[in-house]
Amino acid sequence: MKNDRDNNRAWLLSGLFGILTGTFLALGYQLEKLDRIDLSDRNFLLVWGMLIVIIAMDTRYIWRGYNLALEGRKLFGFIKLPVYQDSDLPGKRDFFVNWGCMILLSIPVFMAEFPGFFVYDAADELNEVLTRTFTTHHPLLHVLLLGGTIALVHKVTGSWNAGIFTYLVLQMLVMTAIYSYAITYMQKKGIGKKSRILWVLYYGAFPTIVMYTLCSCKDGLFSALLLLLTVLLAKLSEDPEGFAANRKMMALFILTATVMPLFRHNGFYAYLVFVPFALIHFRKRLKSLLTPMLIAPVVLYLVISPLLSAACHVSEGTHHQEMLTVPIMQLARVYNYEKDELTAEDIEAITAYIPEENLEKYTPRLSDMVKLGFNNDLYEKDSAGFWKVWKKLALKHPMTYVNAWMLTSYGYVYPPAVINVYKGNSMYTFTYEESSYFGYEVEVPGERKSVLKPLDELYRYLSIGTFQSDLPVIHLFFSPGLYVILFMFVLFYRIYRRKYKGVLMFLPIVLTFLTVLLGPTYLVRYVLYLWLAAPLLQATGRFD
Repeated sequence: MKNDRDNNRAWLLSGLFGILTGTFLALGYQLEKLDRIDLSDRNFLLVWGMLIVIIAMDTRYIWRGYNLALEGRKLFGFIKLPVYQDSDLPGKRDFFVNWGCMILLSIPVFMAEFPGFFVYDAADELNEVLTRTFTTHHPLLHVLLLGGTIALVHKVTGSWNAGIFTYLVLQMLVMTAIYSYAITYMQKKGIGKKSRILWVLYYGAFPTIVMYTLCSCKDGLFSALLLLLTVLLAKLSEDPEGFAANRKMMALFILTATVMPLFRHNGFYAYLVFVPFALIHFRKRLKSLLTPMLIAPVVLYLVISPLLSAACHVSEGTHHQEMLTVPIMQLARVYNYEKDELTAEDIEAITAYIPEENLEKYTPRLSDMVKLGFNNDLYEKDSAGFWKVWKKLALKHPMTYVNAWMLTSYGYVYPPAVINVYKGNSMYTFTYEESSYFGYEVEVPGERKSVLKPLDELYRYLSIGTFQSDLPVIHLFFSPGLYVILFMFVLFYRIYRRKYKGVLMFLPIVLTFLTVLLGPTYLVRYVLYLWLAAPLLQATGRFD
């Protein structure tokens, strides 16, 4: 009977994985090629169905083989799984060796991209500090750290480049220290020397990671802190009593879970949803110190965030468009693609909230130019009117709504997607044409001074060149979609085997990822944590 239940659960989870992955691949292909989903294409529907069945069956086969391999047999008849055994050997020396190696790997990139990648709203954040005019648009903690450091060093040296470089060096030291902490944890889980070298090179040299380790945007620090939180959750899950008895470890957990959302607000929502799952998982230990430890970051965030705003005299304003990206884009797509079917009353209602000049700037994959003109004042007075017209048109044009939403998010789940959402947008030193994988440049007042031109050209090629179309197979490893599918494959397997400890540790990452599906577009910067946390899937493979 137990075997039957296990087999049914395995088919259920492998079937769900097949449905999701097959859907991502099928719909992603159409959205990439046609800018819409065409359900009238019978061949497409046939391929979609076949993908689901094939992926589900292959997944069940692989899981069955992996189960046998865990029992000592060879996977697929020739692959012998490595045996990981916990080790007490790795310590401070290993941490500093790993950290030092990654710092050394950063030096050539700094030389090629001096003073570093100063991009993605960096100039705006610096200007807030220089003018002492703070808003809620950017996380205040990041604004103060970035702008304060650069302004202070500039005041001492007279060089903006020196300020940018100093800030990015400090950021690099923090982020590589967190990477080293993760690798040291994996060493303690027994990953071995070869895997250790592999992951040091991965964290220290893989371009996607290095780009953000040396980039001024808030997403790098946020993702690194989310990685640290994941490692701490792994330690907590494997030994709750020992974790609760270690005051330093508990303090680090509270600090990490509190500071992490201060760099990206969606991290707070993800952690807030995570807490009930954690309390349920640790329900037999709720009388211990774990309960206040899990809840404390929520309370501290709610206290610190408004205190920072008050201390800096933040101009609150209203930015409803940041939360309403999806419905705004849905109305914009209906306006542009179904205008002939709209009544004068519908058009009047839409343009009252979204000016016509912004509606006409609609592009399927990026909401910035549309939401920029959103009438926040009117929404404050009459939000019901917005939702009334939204609901009315949703009933009339459901597929248009689906297309509008998926075109701003499918790049996260479709591995071959070419990330070029900024195509045609002009920056300080270039115009996006072939790719907008990464921002690459140095915004004013900084100025690039490269002394390793070949490496600089490589990063330019990977960031805004034709890399994604030139090398489609290698590009898959640079695509968030591949990592999403990898995480689903592993976590669904763990749910099937009821290894919930190995799922709980990744839950904040999963919940954070779900928030970006409702965001303004698909960019690597929003999901860097997928790359950072992927190695932990190996180290926790035998997590019980």
